Amino acid sequence: MKGVIVKCLADMVTEKFGKNKWEDSLEKAGIPRTTFFLTTQDVDDALTMKVIASACEVLKITTEQAAAAFGDYWVNDFAVKVYKPFYSGLTSAKEFLLNLDKVHVITTQTIPNAHPPRFDYEWKDPKTLIMTYKSPRGLIEFFIGLAHGVGKHFHEELKITKLSSDKVEIIFS
Repeated sequence: MKGVIVKCLADMVTEKFGKNKWEDSLEKAGIPRTTFFLTTQDVDDALTMKVIASACEVLKITTEQAAAAFGDYWVNDFAVKVYKPFYSGLTSAKEFLLNLDKVHVITTQTIPNAHPPRFDYEWKDPKTLIMTYKSPRGLIEFFIGLAHGVGKHFHEELKITKLSSDKVEIIFS
């Protein structure tokens, strides 16, 4: 996994809960408290998951709560600055989500060793989109958090339902 994920988690925990909580999370994961993650560095998936689990323990929140907070922070605080060009010209949650797979294709072409999730799209009806999350990491809860964050970003009410370990139904208002 790319360090940008852990960097975003570090920024979120530090900003929302304080630097000590982030350092406690690192320590609980067996990592020195002063460790800094670069956005482009490769971070072992298992280590990333260990840091997420440790942060959940330190913050006394569930993985689902962490995923929701991370998705919101990623879309509305972190990525909007780091990946600003990918927001350009998009005016709705629908446009953003339908563009997500293209963004990840570009990512794999421009960042060495990047393996972001990929997405398939299927329209159930004009307002209902089924998105298939394709990643061996199994982080669909984080994608659901991100989708909620996208709705918030565009001031849209999205009804998001997890259908399976790799499928999400999104109803646009």
